[in-house]
Amino acid sequence: MHPRTHAQPGSVGIGWRQPHYEALREQRPALAFLEVHSENFFAKGGAALQVLQGARADYPISLHGVGLSLGSAVGIDLWHLEQLATLVERIEPMQVSDHASFARLPDLHANDLLPVAFTLDSLGVMAANVQQVQERLRRPMLVENLSAYLGFADADLSEPEFFNALTRSTGCGLLLDVNNLVVNALNAGCDDAAAVRQACAWIDAIRPGTVGEIHLAGHARLQHLVIDDHGSRVCQSVWQVYRHALRRFGAVPSLIEWDTDVPELSVLLDEAALAADCMAEQHSPQEALA
Repeated sequence: MHPRTHAQPGSVGIGWRQPHYEALREQRPALAFLEVHSENFFAKGGAALQVLQGARADYPISLHGVGLSLGSAVGIDLWHLEQLATLVERIEPMQVSDHASFARLPDLHANDLLPVAFTLDSLGVMAANVQQVQERLRRPMLVENLSAYLGFADADLSEPEFFNALTRSTGCGLLLDVNNLVVNALNAGCDDAAAVRQACAWIDAIRPGTVGEIHLAGHARLQHLVIDDHGSRVCQSVWQVYRHALRRFGAVPSLIEWDTDVPELSVLLDEAALAADCMAEQHSPQEALA
């Protein structure tokens, strides 16, 4: 077993992307964990896997997938699941996660994270798929809430109710993406203040003890749409909601994501330091006595 398998509570990591492979190996910054996209390391060998195994000697690793398609009624792609299981055995990650989305049809695997309807039928499909993944990996997984640019008219449950039912029935956890909550509220027509209130209410509706990780990222505001592009610093509205999440759920391991227009590693480390400051503020001895 690797000597560092778990990040400590109250820890902050970054999404480790190819532009920062060399810089991180050279600098070895004080990070609690690294998160990578699982599918980038499915090859049986090669340089990418060697780089990940090298980083694994210094940091716990979180495997974050985009391709399990947990909401697809056609079920889990068994080849994909086997590649993930092999990677999990090699890396012994601190946790494994994917999205509450669908991307598969019988003859098509789309390159996108498409939203599901929050119906009882959708819940049954996703619960069965999550359980299948967990049984193969022999561990619980985390499921992330989506940014979605459209909704479905059919809904038996609110989104928090859907996740509460999913975590209760399968034993999985929630990967809470705070940026996605704010993006969805802005796209629903909220101004900044209302978006913060709506996102905080969403968080308050989630069962305590189910959130295993929090994601933080930037978004792009276009004329008529807000895009979850992970291409800028975390905005003040998202930091506000993040502090609320820490008050509700405690010092959950948190991650800075940056996937487009990737800056120097120092910028991600600055954002990680801000997240660590938020944790320190929310859980200081003075606040505990207040």
